[in-house]
Amino acid sequence: MAGRVKRLSPEELTQLLELAQKADGVELKLTVPASDHRAAVVGLGLDPLEAQIRQVYFFDTPELSLNAAGVVARARRIQGRPADTVVKLRPVDPDTLPGHLRTAPGLTVEVDAMPGGYVCSASLKARADAATVQAVALGKEPAKAIFSKAQRAFFAQHAPEGLALGDLAVLGPIFVLKQNFAPKKLGRRMVAEMWLYPSGARILELSTKCTAADAFQVAAETRLFLEKRGVELDGKQETKTKVALTYFSKQLRSP
Repeated sequence: MAGRVKRLSPEELTQLLELAQKADGVELKLTVPASDHRAAVVGLGLDPLEAQIRQVYFFDTPELSLNAAGVVARARRIQGRPADTVVKLRPVDPDTLPGHLRTAPGLTVEVDAMPGGYVCSASLKARADAATVQAVALGKEPAKAIFSKAQRAFFAQHAPEGLALGDLAVLGPIFVLKQNFAPKKLGRRMVAEMWLYPSGARILELSTKCTAADAFQVAAETRLFLEKRGVELDGKQETKTKVALTYFSKQLRSP
């Protein structure tokens, strides 16, 4: 089938395991081809009415200078919960993070693994006020109003020289439907996220978290579970952030 992803080589799998052992955990991710969305939803017994609604905003320049430097700044408004923000650095080698940062509250180092690839990221997360996030999105408040002091320092350390939070444009929102579910035959918690882009594009991502020691076993068990429910596992993988940034960047740069 066209567009099938290349499996990781034994050497790449070894590198993945070594990197995961330095991280706080592993998140196994899979994006389902658009042609298989309905089959996956039915096969997994997902119900959109049980999903949590989210609004996601990214912050970057029209040229995506921040993303090019390996930094992601994001805010989310979440139905029934406080909003949150994150400043993320990726890729990152956990060994290069200063000790005070590695143990900082809200800092998580995680390996995202998907068919054909993986990346390690360091994410500094904080709560935010939903109304203030909306005010920032509407241009009524500066972006720095929703990021904590620690996040602003983390941003300043890794963003391109001379680029401040106030220089960034708001990219969004993207509407997201998130549903947690725990299939009895799998025996572990999974997450389904449907990202709905203004262009009409959709990404359905399935994920589950585990430790480095359990990563290969969990991956095998999850793969078998999904295969039995008709979920395509070898389709082209798309990252939610990349699709969002690419779309909004084109919108910002259009005359």
